[in-house]
Amino acid sequence: MTARTLEQNGISTIVIGSAWDILERCGTPRVLYNDLPLGNPVGKPFDLQMQTKTMQYALQLLAEASEPATILESPFQWQSSSAWKQHFMEIKPEMRDTLRQMGEENRRQRAHNRAQGLVRK
Repeated sequence: MTARTLEQNGISTIVIGSAWDILERCGTPRVLYNDLPLGNPVGKPFDLQMQTKTMQYALQLLAEASEPATILESPFQWQSSSAWKQHFMEIKPEMRDTLRQMGEENRRQRAHNRAQGLVRK
């Protein structure tokens, strides 16, 4: 929605996203669609080549798209098959204790960081 408002005021935008249904429903003006897990819109973590190429696609779309409502689909894949989608972010009962412990450790670490004055501003 922010992109749409910026576009209405003469500022061209590109949204790089993975949630096709949301991008389509919001009427996002220019979209570089990556069929990757949420939270990874520009590519795999630490895959600088994929991330760089994604940004190049986005800038190319910005330069070449003659009007809003332009969609470019990235050629990148998370894995060679789409099987990862079936279990992405799945929490199984046997994982609950481990995940709970990880959450508790995360909260302890954040509290420790706050006590040390290490906070985001």
